[in-house]
This record gives sequence, C-alpha cells and structure tokens, in this order.
Amino acid sequence: MTSFAVPLQPYHFVTPRKIIFGWGCRQHLAEELPRWGRRVFVVCGSRTLEKQGLLDELRWLVEKAGIIWQFLTTISREPLVCDVDGVTRQLQAIGVRPGDLLLAIGGGSAIDLAKAVAAMATNSQGDSVQDYLENVGRGLKLTQPPLPVAAVPTTAGTGTEATRNAVISSLDPPFKKSLRDDRVMPLVAVVDPELTVTQPPSVTATCGMDAITQLVESFISNRRKPIPQLLAPEGLRLALKWLATAYRDPDHREAREAMAHAALLSGICLANGGLGMAHGIAAALGVVAGIPHGLACAMLLPAALRTNRSAVGHELAYLGRYALDKDFPNDDAAVDALIEAVEQLRADLRLPQKLREIGVSQEMIPKIAAGSFGTSMSGNPRLVSQEEVEDILRNLY
Repeated sequence: MTSFAVPLQPYHFVTPRKIIFGWGCRQHLAEELPRWGRRVFVVCGSRTLEKQGLLDELRWLVEKAGIIWQFLTTISREPLVCDVDGVTRQLQAIGVRPGDLLLAIGGGSAIDLAKAVAAMATNSQGDSVQDYLENVGRGLKLTQPPLPVAAVPTTAGTGTEATRNAVISSLDPPFKKSLRDDRVMPLVAVVDPELTVTQPPSVTATCGMDAITQLVESFISNRRKPIPQLLAPEGLRLALKWLATAYRDPDHREAREAMAHAALLSGICLANGGLGMAHGIAAALGVVAGIPHGLACAMLLPAALRTNRSAVGHELAYLGRYALDKDFPNDDAAVDALIEAVEQLRADLRLPQKLREIGVSQEMIPKIAAGSFGTSMSGNPRLVSQEEVEDILRNLY
C-alpha cells in the first residue's frame, strides 16, 4: 500500500482530558465525576433514554459516589439559541458554584447544548449565546473558563464528545453556527457502545454517514494535521466495514463497538483537522430546508469526493486503499472504488439519493448555495464557487 504523510509543521492538538471506551463502561462514570466536581447538572438527549431507565441507572451510580444530581432538561432536536439561553437562565437561577459540572447524556444535540450552557453559565458579557457565535453575533469571546462537561454519547456519528465547538441554530434569522473555544471540549468522554443499541436504524444510518463524512473531510481538509491523518483512515475502515451490519442487526456487538470508535475518531479528527464542502452545504440544507445533518452529509459526500479529487486525488486514493484494504493499479482506480463504496453503502442503508425525495425544492437551491460558505467550506481543499455549488445541488435534485 502506498504510504502517505503530511509534512510536519507546527500544530495544536486538543482532545478530552480522558476518554473511557468500551462495552458497559458507563459504570466508570461514577469513578470519574468526583475528580471534576460535586454537583452535576444533567442534559438528556431524548425521553426514550428516560423511559428505558438509563437516567435512573446513571443517577444511582452518580449519587452513590456522593455527587448531587440536578436534572436540567431533555432536548430532542438540534439546539436553538433560545434553548441555550433558556437553560442558561434556569441554571443561573439555581446558582452556579465551584464544583459544578454539566453531564450530557445523548446524541450530538444534547452534548452541544450542554457545552454551550457550560460556557454561558460562567460568561455573562453578552445577552445571548448568539453574541458568541461565529459570524452572526457580536464576536464576543469567552473570558472565563466554562463549567466542566462530561459527555456520554448514545449515538455513533457526530463525535461531539471530542470536539471543541457547540453547533447552535436559529430559525429567525435562520442560521447554524458554532460557539468555538478549546475549553468547551468535554473533560471526560465516556463512550459506551452498548448505549447505541436501542437507536432506530434510521438514526444508526444517518449518524454513521455523518461520521464517515467527517473522517473523509478532515483527512483532505486544507487544515489537515499529522495526528488526525493517522486516525481518520482507521476510523473510515471501521465505518465502511461495519455500518451496514449495525443498521441491519442493532444488537451486533462488534459492529456497534466499531461504529462508536469510528465516531469518536471522527470527532477528534474534525476538531483538529477541519471539514469541507459536504459539511458546508449540509449546514445550509439544515437551515434552509430542515434536512437532518447526517442525511444531508450522506447525500453530499459522493459529490464532494468527485469535486475534490482533482486537488487531493492522492490523499483520496490512500483512503480508498486503506479503508477498503485493497490494492489498485493506480490512484484513479482507488478513488473510483472509494466513491463506489460510499454510494453502495448509502444504498444499503436505504437512504434517499435525490434532494427532491426529502422535500427540497428547486427554488431553495440558490439560497442553500449562498448559505454554504461558512467555517466548514473554508476548509475545503479546493475553492468552490457559489455557482458550482448550485450546479452540484441541481445534479442531486
């Protein structure tokens, strides 16, 4: 297999202070929390977790360790500005004191909400979290350290348990932007693949495709770094091999472990290596058309691979050879095989192939294209014009 290496230049690398990974490892949460605080404010990702008894189980473990458990909220959608502001007010009304921390149990939405609230709880220069979001607020920066965050993901996709931003949306005005600061990175990530078993197949599919897109885009990003370059190919290998199995057989332990690890690696990689075109357009699809993020990534990844192969063909060929564990006669054949594998996986997961199938109208296309040029798009390895994005979207229609 042809080797690939990024030229060594100065870089920064951030991860959670501690990562605990493994089937059933949530049992270790009670051992970790006393190291960071004495009272936890809990953000949950869905009422299903409550009905399944997961919250009761974790509460018993936490309180047995002498930690005070304070439930804050449940969120079942991508967090909005009003969600962050409302929960922050709730937390401030209770009163924040030394030894407090946030515990997020759920998917990316719950973890993002917890990270944003943790930051706003200790920073009051602005009137709203919007004042701190990239490119839409007042450009305020965090002057005080956020409350510590412990993350327990229950989906395998976003990797938010290992990222240094919180993605927050708004309906009026419409946007999806990040609160970004190294200090919102969770201090501890407890990644228990067993918690993903009860996710619906559709969530397994779209979250998995989000992880795959993050692994690919962080590898080819113009901000790519040496450590993510080592991690992303292995994460992609796991995801391409096991996602369809996790989708078909939710109780398959090896598949669930592989996908949880791939998602974790994808978060580490995007936090340190950036993203690209697929995520840029996916964000705009979410804002303009309300398309779930993972589904949008699944639809756009093949187009992003084709668009970028002229600039990073060698890198994509390396990914193809490594992730598919095959040799190919030349780089073009390896890239073709990678694109084909992604498209076949998308079909195996029974995901929509065309924008018209998910409620996107042709009239939305110019607005989606115009909204695609945020932080993610700035990491794309080649320049893409708004007109080119419109053409890509029309070809997907």
